[in-house]
Amino acid sequence: MNRRRPDWAGRNYSLLTGAAIITNLGSHGAHIAAAFAVMDAGGSVGDVGLIAAARTLPLVLFLLIGGALADRLPRHRVMVAANVLNCLSQAAFAVLVLTGEPRLWQMMLLTALCGTGTAFFNPAAEGMLLSTVSGEHSNRAFALFRMAINGAGIGGAALGGAMIAAVGPGWVLAADAAAFAVAGALRAFLDVSHVPDRAPGGGLLSDLREGWVEVRSRPWLWSIVLQFSVVVAVVGAADAVYGPLVARDQLGGPAPWGVALAFFGVGTIAGAVLMMAWKPRRLLLVGTLCVFPLALPSAGLAVPLPVWGLCAVMFVSGAAIEVFGVNWMTAMHQEIPEEKFSRVTAYDWFGSVSMLPVATALAGPAEAAFGRTQALWGCAVLVIVPTALVLLVPDVRRMTRRAHGKPVAGAAAAAGAPVEQTPADAVGH
Repeated sequence: MNRRRPDWAGRNYSLLTGAAIITNLGSHGAHIAAAFAVMDAGGSVGDVGLIAAARTLPLVLFLLIGGALADRLPRHRVMVAANVLNCLSQAAFAVLVLTGEPRLWQMMLLTALCGTGTAFFNPAAEGMLLSTVSGEHSNRAFALFRMAINGAGIGGAALGGAMIAAVGPGWVLAADAAAFAVAGALRAFLDVSHVPDRAPGGGLLSDLREGWVEVRSRPWLWSIVLQFSVVVAVVGAADAVYGPLVARDQLGGPAPWGVALAFFGVGTIAGAVLMMAWKPRRLLLVGTLCVFPLALPSAGLAVPLPVWGLCAVMFVSGAAIEVFGVNWMTAMHQEIPEEKFSRVTAYDWFGSVSMLPVATALAGPAEAAFGRTQALWGCAVLVIVPTALVLLVPDVRRMTRRAHGKPVAGAAAAAGAPVEQTPADAVGH
């Protein structure tokens, strides 16, 4: 047995964590690079918003299908196939930027292909991760996983910003393609030999209906998904569109924005370290209260704060959302049947990102109509209001952590072994 890792962190958990670290190193820089590639090609704020929308629209279109497939097909195969698509699309984007004059429609198409891969990857990945740990270890396992990938995000964002300033966005996109290739190779080695075959289902539509029944029967679940449909949309618009523009116009370029995003990552690590030891009894109440600080970065960009001030609010919001994230994953692990993880996760992701393409596409028109400052203050308000409304839901205030969570399926779980089920996040919250 490998004593360099905890006894509960089996081979599959370690492979999933390692692969996620690699992709986060690449993708955090690549998101910044895509925005600056558009601006370097003469694009406007509206064009930056369209690129961000092109990345998220496929999530809305394909997430539910991806979730159903992930509960039908071997999850690791869905993940590898999605990584291949991500690798090829990012490589083509890199070549386009490095060798020519990229056109907006070309960048949108390639970004959309990458988003399509993400739509199939996220439900499979989250279902796979949730099934690798037993209930008693879930809080620590999820905190450690998130700490690892967010640590990679720190390096990815800072390195990406520095690379864009030094050699341009094309090479950052190329590095992201390479990261997907390596991560896909690691995920191909996930061991599912001990997993029993899943009984035949009633078809794709039947699977989706079963997932929907699971969601609608739980007020805590659908209310928080609705909350995040607004929160993710406005935070995404602020980060993907307004953040790079404020950095360009008032902070001195891409490098300071990369540093600010890195401080968000430092905050998430701090939050994950806290959650390694802290197990709040009312997990959803604590988690929801920690969503309020997500309004701070939009407010900081609206002022705008100097770089050090922006870094501070990014740190606080990163720590807070990590507390929410670990509690949310723990609640899902505790309450949702394992064989329906991916479908429920798909509805979670679908609801959370459904408004993101609209918000990013409208970011430019909103700036033109109201001004950038007013648009950013609006983003902050739209974080606070739905979060306050969610606190009115009794299940959100009252759900308590069970002493041993919920055991994962099968005898292997009882023995402490990691379990995956054949058939198929997230991230990419």
